[in-house]
Amino acid sequence: MNIRNSFNRTIAGTLLFLSGAVILMGIITSESLYPFAYTTAQNEISDLGATRPPDSIIHQPSATIFNVTMIVTGSMILIATYFVHTQYQKFLVTIPLALLGLGVLGVGVFPGNNAVIHPLFALMAFVAGGFAAITSSIVLKPPFRYIAPFFGAIGLFSLFFASRFMPIFGDGGVERWVAYPIVLWIIGFGGYILGTQAAEKS
Repeated sequence: MNIRNSFNRTIAGTLLFLSGAVILMGIITSESLYPFAYTTAQNEISDLGATRPPDSIIHQPSATIFNVTMIVTGSMILIATYFVHTQYQKFLVTIPLALLGLGVLGVGVFPGNNAVIHPLFALMAFVAGGFAAITSSIVLKPPFRYIAPFFGAIGLFSLFFASRFMPIFGDGGVERWVAYPIVLWIIGFGGYILGTQAAEKS
């Protein structure tokens, strides 16, 4: 197997797998250390960094943990995008993936108390993440070729329609139906890339 291809896959797969895992663990840690009542139904994920204005509230250490997590993982996804593109040469895959990384990075740099900028980056992450999961199928083999678009479709459907069909979940619950399928796809995509490399070596 080409050494350069092996290196690209190792870096891309490792960064994607770790970024998804770090996002999950960072959110869990921030929620656990939130000093006041926090519920997945009523609180949006970004409340961990800062609540919306007016009267925005920033709770430590949750805010620092969440914002640093987003900055680090967004950067990891952006770096991984370069190696994914070097390996697969598919702009339909790498452009949405890059926008996802940029969106995640922006969520951390501009927390929820930034009334205009934060929602734009959050929306970018959600929309681009959903499309990235769907378009990644062009470089995947079954069965993950069919699983990945399913996760992307769940995220996009939840973003645009779930508030109508699942109001019982609350704003926070619906947002998690948008975000977590994308995070799980990131982990899965990273694992897939690492797995295909291992299969070719054997």
